[in-house]
Amino acid sequence: MRIFRLGDRGHEVADVQQRLLGVGAQIDPEELDGRFGPSTDAAVREFQARRKLRVDGLVGLDTWGQLVEAGWGLGDRTIYLRAPMHRGDDVHELQRKLNALGFDAGREDGLFGPRTDAAVRDFQRNVGEDPDGIVGLETIVSLDRLRPPSGAPSRAVVREQETLRNMQADIAGAVIAIDPGHGVDDRGDRGPSGTAEVDVTFAMATALADELSALGAKPALLRDEDGNPAASDRARHANELGAAACVSLHLNAGPPEAAGPIVYSFGSATTHSPMGTHLADLILEELVREFGTPGQTERRTAALLRETRMPAVQVEPIYITNPTEERHVADPAFPARVGRAVAAGLTRFFDRFE
Repeated sequence: MRIFRLGDRGHEVADVQQRLLGVGAQIDPEELDGRFGPSTDAAVREFQARRKLRVDGLVGLDTWGQLVEAGWGLGDRTIYLRAPMHRGDDVHELQRKLNALGFDAGREDGLFGPRTDAAVRDFQRNVGEDPDGIVGLETIVSLDRLRPPSGAPSRAVVREQETLRNMQADIAGAVIAIDPGHGVDDRGDRGPSGTAEVDVTFAMATALADELSALGAKPALLRDEDGNPAASDRARHANELGAAACVSLHLNAGPPEAAGPIVYSFGSATTHSPMGTHLADLILEELVREFGTPGQTERRTAALLRETRMPAVQVEPIYITNPTEERHVADPAFPARVGRAVAAGLTRFFDRFE
């Protein structure tokens, strides 16, 4: 889709504005003719921060998709398992309530997949309804009648923590999905000297693949050098591979002084992936050891992190917009250094399960 930003105008911008107003944003009335002005930009950024998306003021696929999802409340429509999946805040609320009552709806990600369907049917059987997996008014009334507790720790998170403690795995033979960020039609961010992010991500991905192959793992790239699949398609590919972990490789962007690696894992304001968080922590430690610059981990709801069914991270080893860090990219050894650090983090992640 086209990306909308400050300075754009048109009926698409007006649609974005109405959806922002619908979730409580404040926009200058003078901009509500479809002009993407400063108050619209501020509203977009506030929405992105609240939804743990990249805060850049750009309305692309992730931001637009979550704006649409935010408009659905539980009971606004009938939801059920289908392709493409129902997705939205109504699905998230359904998952939260089912998990709170002890029915395993899986990760509270707002995606109505097979696990949520199974939890709905289990609930319906328990309350004497036809277990058809269709969430209409009758099922919602039954859910609310049981008064699922709100504010309690997510049972989905607790279950994943237990899985993390008890999991047994080995990196040898494990399929590791590797996503070289961006693609032929999306060159990503640029550095002060003109370096394009996409010119680096594929080299990092192939270096990581080489490191993992040497460890006996089975790396699988989610795009080829000339491809540019949508993030949801990359996530679906990783799921179909049955990957044990997924690593998306990018470079960061920000003010010229911003520096250091960041590793993202799935997390929203109400839930997160403990396994993804642990993997992110380990990879960050190895990147800091390799490059000597302090970094951090953060949580995001980007599509690749949200829609994959295995521990997934987005690794951004440097800020391409930092002139000093951009110079790392000119070093032919840079991709190999990133690959070595990420592979070391993955090895530690799997080693703990032996």
